Amino acid sequence: MALALSPPVQPMLATSVGDVPDRPGLVYEPKWDGFRCLVFADGADVVLQSRNGRDLARYFPEVVTAAGDGLPGPAVLDGELVVDRHDRLDWDALSERVHPAASRVRRLAEETPARFVAFDLLALADRSLLDEPFGARRAALADFLPGDADRLHLTPATTDIATAREWFRLFEGAGLDGLVAKPVDGRYTPGRRTLLKIKHMRTADCVVAGLRWHINTEPGTAVGSLLLGLHDEHAVLHHVGVVGAFPAATRRQLATELTPLTEHARPDHPWLEPNRREGQRLPGAVSRWRSTEQEWVPLRPERVIEIAYDHTEGGHPARFRHTTQFVRWRPDRDAASCGYDQLDEPARYDLDAVLRGEVRPS
Repeated sequence: MALALSPPVQPMLATSVGDVPDRPGLVYEPKWDGFRCLVFADGADVVLQSRNGRDLARYFPEVVTAAGDGLPGPAVLDGELVVDRHDRLDWDALSERVHPAASRVRRLAEETPARFVAFDLLALADRSLLDEPFGARRAALADFLPGDADRLHLTPATTDIATAREWFRLFEGAGLDGLVAKPVDGRYTPGRRTLLKIKHMRTADCVVAGLRWHINTEPGTAVGSLLLGLHDEHAVLHHVGVVGAFPAATRRQLATELTPLTEHARPDHPWLEPNRREGQRLPGAVSRWRSTEQEWVPLRPERVIEIAYDHTEGGHPARFRHTTQFVRWRPDRDAASCGYDQLDEPARYDLDAVLRGEVRPS
């Protein structure tokens, strides 16, 4: 490749903040919920590099073709691979694209093709732009990226705080993650957290129905994570995620507190045979990446915990997209009252309108 940069290049990262920052010199962009991807393209020679340096090209051949055919010259771009269905980003469909079977990869490339949304330009041919201010890199990216390229898009950007806040409110309805704020005069700093990200955060009360012991301790002495459940409209308890970022002392304390709930938990536990229901979400289930169930310890589903979460995924019944955060125990809540009706559903929003940067409900 006749490029100033060669893979792997660590992408620039972001630090979470609680609210949309309002100060001069910031550019705001939508935060895409996909796979971070650096595109190294020189004609038909294309590398799709993941955040951890892995080449994703074999999983997204349609994006390789789009970059090879659609880019006007050699370049290195930073952006996000996304898949959308029904005018909304679909994380499950994107995750399914990373599959070991070549035949399935080819089929999914046709059934659920990905898009590449570009938000930075790191090099043009043999010229590195890493030391250029972001404002100059953004302008160069807008000039470089063809407006009619197939499956290649330029992310919207604004310097107006009111517009950014409206994007934050509306674009979640198209499956986006929040906002990213970038210093207009900032250089590209590989591997460093020099950007700001603002994500949606909510809370829910969940049933604690199981646990996993911490991997670096003797079983029974420290909790690694708690398994969370929510009831659907038929009173079926579904596994919806985990919470696990506890200090060492808290892990030991939880082991002491929760061990009594392991007694007599198995016979009637809703996640074990013969009590399982068809279509029920279960912990540690067999998947294309795991041929056996992941071990966990059932607890009598009596304790309730309040957690913070950002996104849900998976349709109905849904689950939490990321590991949740502990807020507090809820001894005042009855486990049977913890249902899906707590979870917020943002108003639907047209993904094509997001790509045009339009503040317009669908």
